[in-house]
Amino acid sequence: MITHRYNAAMEFANTVTVVTGASSGIGRATAVACAARGGSVLATGRDAAALAAVVAQIESAGGRARACPVDLTSEDGPRAVVAAAVEAFGGIDVLVNAAGIIATGAVDQTSDELWDRVMDLNVRAPFRLIREAAPHLKARRGAIVNVSSVNGLRAFAGLAAYNVSKAAIDHLTRCAALDFAPEGVRVNGVNPGMTITNLHRRGGMSEEQYAVFVERARTTHPLGRPGQAEEIAELILFLASGRSGWVTGETIAIDGGRHLTCNR
Repeated sequence: MITHRYNAAMEFANTVTVVTGASSGIGRATAVACAARGGSVLATGRDAAALAAVVAQIESAGGRARACPVDLTSEDGPRAVVAAAVEAFGGIDVLVNAAGIIATGAVDQTSDELWDRVMDLNVRAPFRLIREAAPHLKARRGAIVNVSSVNGLRAFAGLAAYNVSKAAIDHLTRCAALDFAPEGVRVNGVNPGMTITNLHRRGGMSEEQYAVFVERARTTHPLGRPGQAEEIAELILFLASGRSGWVTGETIAIDGGRHLTCNR
């Protein structure tokens, strides 16, 4: 019988991972965890100071990382990210699309401007970055992991643009998985439930509203608590690694059972 030993410390040795939204939340946790397992990380986001702090954290622990402050919705954003990864580390093995925003509004309360802003970052930016990085990922038979949401699996009232954007990124994941399979590039997605990050506060929640929202997550999620960014990062790294070598086109709920419940 053949036995396989998993060595987490070296899992991403000799690999290059691009992480968007790496300045906070799930993106940051993914960048730190990947570097801790031997990977070289290009950390991208809009907040240059926060990215510098992430890189400093990684380097202080003996890891390799480079910051790439960029607006992914800009015309040259995806091209700049790919060029920075190639210049710094010589190529790209893994792309993690973790950048995103949330915005409230029912269908009849969502302006064109709000709709476009959510779609630009949550759907158009990862689409353009995947397209730009594709030649490098194909050259290395790499992997893509898109960060979606439980909102991509089911609808919630008052979040029309966000719901649709996450459903779109789920289907983009499936489309890219089929398109890139002949070149050995795997494409998967994760669908987190409510996770402790800055996403909702950046989306307009006050500290008081956020505290209520976190407490309510104990009843809306069957496992009785919100998630942690590090837990989502673990699934992302599994999907990016050789441990999931026969997995592609999947969008996996990691939400404490939230997608199984009725609205309440």
